[in-house]
Amino acid sequence: MGSIELHEVTKSFDAGALAVDHMSLQIPDGEFLVLVGPSGCGKSTLLRMVAGIETVSDGRIQIAGRDATHLPPRDRDIAMVFQSYALYPHMTVLENLGFGLKLQKVPKAERERRVADVMRMLRLSELGGRRPGQLSGGQRQRVAMGRAMVREPAAFLMDEPLSNLDAKLRVAMRAELARLHERLGVTTIYVTHDQTEAMTLGQRVAVLKDGLLQQVDTPHALYHRPANLFVAAFIGAPTINLVRARVERGAIAFADQRLSLPDDAPLPPQQDVIVGIRPSDIELADGASPDHPRVDVQLEVVEDLGAETNLIFSVAAPRVDVEGADLAASDDQLLADDGRTMFTAHVSSGPGFAVGDRVTLAVNPTRLHYFDPGSGEAIAIPERALSAA
Repeated sequence: MGSIELHEVTKSFDAGALAVDHMSLQIPDGEFLVLVGPSGCGKSTLLRMVAGIETVSDGRIQIAGRDATHLPPRDRDIAMVFQSYALYPHMTVLENLGFGLKLQKVPKAERERRVADVMRMLRLSELGGRRPGQLSGGQRQRVAMGRAMVREPAAFLMDEPLSNLDAKLRVAMRAELARLHERLGVTTIYVTHDQTEAMTLGQRVAVLKDGLLQQVDTPHALYHRPANLFVAAFIGAPTINLVRARVERGAIAFADQRLSLPDDAPLPPQQDVIVGIRPSDIELADGASPDHPRVDVQLEVVEDLGAETNLIFSVAAPRVDVEGADLAASDDQLLADDGRTMFTAHVSSGPGFAVGDRVTLAVNPTRLHYFDPGSGEAIAIPERALSAA
C-alpha cells in the first residue's frame, strides 16, 4: 500500500512567509497526482515535505497508513527525482542505476534485470559505461529518473523531471512515464509548472496558488468546471477568453456584442459577471448549430498550426487580469496595449485566413463559464452544459 495523506500541512519559513498553507490532500494507493501552479506556489516545498527533506511546521503526513511526519527520508519507502540530476560523478550509468539496489542487498540477478528493464525503457542501453560528465543534460535526467524507477518503491515523488529534455523527447518521456505507471501502479506525486504536462499525465491534478489548494480534480473536470478564475485561466491552451459582461434578459452583453443565453442559464438579469469562453467553443459559423449566436470579427493574428488554426481578434472591452496566472496567459494579450481584450478562436484549418479578414464566428452558449467579479469564484452552470462537456 502506498497511499499518501496530507492533513492540514503547513510550512512557514523564518521570515514568517507561508509556503504551504493548511494543505489537505488524499492520494489513494496507485494514483498519479500532479501538483501544478506558477513558480513560488508551494508545489516543490510540499513535495519535499512528503519526502522528508523539508520539515513540517504544522499538520501531519501519512504514507502507507503510518505517520511519516517526522520520519527520516530513508524510512519512508519513497524514491524522488529532482530537477537537478544528483548523480554520483565517479560512477557509470550502470553503477548509478544499481547502487541503491546494491545497498538494499537486492540479489544480483534481480538487480541486473531491473536495471536492464529501465535502461531499455529510457533508451540508455548504449550509455551504460559512461559517467555523468560524458552525458548530455537530457541523458543525465533520464539516468536520475531511472535510478528512482529501479527501486520500485511505495511511492514516486518527481520534481519537474522532464525540465531538461528537448521538446520531442519530453513528449516521448511523458508517454513512457504513463506506461511505467500503468505497469507498476505505484503512487506518484509529480510536480510541474507546465499545465499541458499536468493534464496529459495526471489522473487527478491539484492546482496551487500562493501555498493554497485552489482545486483538485480530473483534468476533464478542471477544464470544463474550473472552481475559480485562476484555475480557468491557468488550465487550457490556448488560454480561456475572459471578459466582463452584463446579464440582460436572455442574453449577456459586453462591448458591442450580445450573446443569447439558453433558457436554463443560471444567471438572473441585471447582474455583472465575468464570462469565460474556451477557444475551442468558438467555431466558424459555416457548419455551426443555428442556435449558436454569431459574432462578426476582424482578424488581427492568424496562427496556422496545420490541422487547426488560432484566430485572434480584439473586443472593445477592458482585459480581465488574473493575478498569478501569468504563465497561462497568451503572449497575444501583449498586443492589446490599449487595454482591449484579445480573444482566440481555435478552429479547424481552412484556406484563406489572413490578417485583416472579417470572419463570422459562432459561440456555443451552453459551454460558457461564469465567475463572480468580486470573489472570482465560479457561478453554477446548467446541468446540460456539464453533460455536454
